[in-house]
Amino acid sequence: MFRSISSRATARSKSAVATAAVLLGASGAVMAVTAPASAAPNSAQTIAKKMVPAGQYQCFSKIVQHESGWDHTATNASSGAYGLVQALPASKMASAGSDWKTNPATQIEWGLDYMNDRYGSPCGAWKFWQNNHWY
Repeated sequence: MFRSISSRATARSKSAVATAAVLLGASGAVMAVTAPASAAPNSAQTIAKKMVPAGQYQCFSKIVQHESGWDHTATNASSGAYGLVQALPASKMASAGSDWKTNPATQIEWGLDYMNDRYGSPCGAWKFWQNNHWY
Protein backbone atom coordinates (compact mmCIF):
# COMPACT_ATOMS: atom_id res chain seq x y z
CA MET A 1 0.00 0.00 0.00
CA PHE A 2 1.31 3.46 -0.88
CA ARG A 3 0.96 6.62 1.24
CA SER A 4 1.14 10.10 -0.24
CA ILE A 5 3.83 12.28 1.33
CA SER A 6 3.50 15.51 -0.61
CA SER A 7 2.20 17.19 -3.73
CA ARG A 8 3.57 20.29 -5.42
CA ALA A 9 3.86 22.10 -8.74
CA THR A 10 7.18 23.16 -10.23
CA ALA A 11 8.09 25.29 -13.24
CA ARG A 12 10.33 24.22 -16.11
CA SER A 13 11.20 26.70 -18.87
CA LYS A 14 8.22 28.95 -18.11
CA SER A 15 5.75 26.05 -18.31
CA ALA A 16 4.24 24.38 -15.29
CA VAL A 17 4.94 20.75 -14.58
CA ALA A 18 2.53 19.17 -12.13
CA THR A 19 4.10 16.83 -9.64
CA ALA A 20 1.32 14.45 -8.72
CA ALA A 21 2.70 12.99 -5.51
CA VAL A 22 5.67 11.46 -3.82
CA LEU A 23 4.81 7.98 -2.62
CA LEU A 24 6.38 5.85 0.06
CA GLY A 25 5.97 2.18 -0.65
CA ALA A 26 5.67 -0.57 1.91
CA SER A 27 9.24 -1.55 1.10
CA GLY A 28 10.44 1.95 1.94
CA ALA A 29 11.20 2.86 -1.68
CA VAL A 30 10.44 6.44 -2.67
CA MET A 31 8.80 7.03 -6.03
CA ALA A 32 7.86 10.32 -7.72
CA VAL A 33 4.93 10.42 -10.08
CA THR A 34 5.14 13.43 -12.39
CA ALA A 35 2.77 14.50 -15.12
CA PRO A 36 4.16 16.49 -18.07
CA ALA A 37 3.06 20.11 -18.52
CA SER A 38 0.85 19.11 -21.45
CA ALA A 39 -1.13 16.83 -19.15
CA ALA A 40 -1.87 19.57 -16.61
CA PRO A 41 -5.58 20.31 -17.03
CA ASN A 42 -6.44 23.84 -18.12
CA SER A 43 -2.85 25.09 -17.69
CA ALA A 44 -3.05 27.34 -20.77
CA GLN A 45 -6.38 28.70 -19.52
CA THR A 46 -4.87 29.40 -16.11
CA ILE A 47 -1.99 31.24 -17.74
CA ALA A 48 -4.37 33.24 -19.96
CA LYS A 49 -6.50 34.28 -16.97
CA LYS A 50 -3.37 35.88 -15.51
CA MET A 51 -2.32 37.60 -18.76
CA VAL A 52 -5.56 38.71 -20.42
CA PRO A 53 -7.49 41.61 -18.86
CA ALA A 54 -10.50 40.26 -16.94
CA GLY A 55 -13.04 42.08 -19.11
CA GLN A 56 -11.48 40.59 -22.25
CA TYR A 57 -10.84 37.03 -21.09
CA GLN A 58 -14.18 35.53 -22.19
CA CYS A 59 -13.72 36.85 -25.72
CA PHE A 60 -10.10 35.64 -25.87
CA SER A 61 -11.19 32.26 -24.52
CA LYS A 62 -13.97 31.85 -27.10
CA ILE A 63 -11.55 32.48 -29.95
CA VAL A 64 -8.95 30.07 -28.58
CA GLN A 65 -11.60 27.42 -27.92
CA HIS A 66 -12.80 27.63 -31.52
CA GLU A 67 -9.34 27.88 -33.06
CA SER A 68 -7.39 25.24 -31.12
CA GLY A 69 -9.47 23.81 -28.29
CA TRP A 70 -6.79 25.24 -25.96
CA ASP A 71 -4.16 22.90 -27.47
CA HIS A 72 -0.92 24.87 -27.76
CA THR A 73 0.40 22.33 -30.28
CA ALA A 74 -2.68 22.39 -32.53
CA THR A 75 -1.71 22.48 -36.20
CA ASN A 76 -4.01 23.10 -39.15
CA ALA A 77 -2.98 20.44 -41.66
CA SER A 78 -4.07 22.46 -44.68
CA SER A 79 -2.81 25.94 -43.80
CA GLY A 80 -0.02 25.30 -41.29
CA ALA A 81 -1.60 27.63 -38.72
CA TYR A 82 -0.25 26.70 -35.30
CA GLY A 83 -0.87 27.02 -31.60
CA LEU A 84 -3.56 28.34 -29.32
CA VAL A 85 -4.40 31.29 -31.57
CA GLN A 86 -3.60 29.54 -34.89
CA ALA A 87 -0.96 32.00 -36.06
CA LEU A 88 -0.26 31.95 -39.78
CA PRO A 89 2.55 31.70 -40.54
CA ALA A 90 3.25 30.10 -37.20
CA SER A 91 6.74 31.57 -37.04
CA LYS A 92 5.23 35.04 -36.49
CA MET A 93 4.94 34.08 -32.82
CA ALA A 94 8.75 34.12 -32.56
CA SER A 95 8.41 37.88 -32.04
CA ALA A 96 7.02 37.07 -28.58
CA GLY A 97 9.70 34.51 -27.70
CA SER A 98 11.90 31.79 -29.09
CA ASP A 99 9.88 29.17 -27.20
CA TRP A 100 6.69 29.90 -29.18
CA LYS A 101 6.30 26.28 -30.31
CA THR A 102 6.14 24.89 -26.78
CA ASN A 103 5.14 27.67 -24.40
CA PRO A 104 1.45 28.59 -24.07
CA ALA A 105 2.38 31.86 -22.31
CA THR A 106 4.39 33.01 -25.33
CA GLN A 107 1.51 32.13 -27.66
CA ILE A 108 -0.96 33.96 -25.42
CA GLU A 109 1.28 37.04 -25.33
CA TRP A 110 1.56 37.05 -29.11
CA GLY A 111 -2.16 36.40 -29.62
CA LEU A 112 -3.19 39.13 -27.21
CA ASP A 113 -0.88 41.63 -28.94
CA TYR A 114 -2.25 40.58 -32.34
CA MET A 115 -5.87 40.97 -31.22
CA ASN A 116 -5.17 44.36 -29.66
CA ASP A 117 -3.24 45.64 -32.68
CA ARG A 118 -5.62 44.40 -35.37
CA TYR A 119 -9.04 44.56 -33.65
CA GLY A 120 -8.52 46.86 -30.67
CA SER A 121 -9.09 44.08 -28.15
CA PRO A 122 -9.91 40.39 -27.84
CA CYS A 123 -13.61 41.33 -27.79
CA GLY A 124 -13.14 43.23 -31.05
CA ALA A 125 -11.47 40.12 -32.48
CA TRP A 126 -14.32 37.92 -31.20
CA LYS A 127 -16.92 40.18 -32.82
CA PHE A 128 -15.06 39.87 -36.12
CA TRP A 129 -14.72 36.09 -35.63
CA GLN A 130 -18.47 35.72 -35.08
CA ASN A 131 -19.16 37.42 -38.42
CA ASN A 132 -16.42 35.69 -40.43
CA HIS A 133 -15.45 32.49 -38.56
CA TRP A 134 -11.82 33.57 -38.71
CA TYR A 135 -9.92 36.56 -37.38
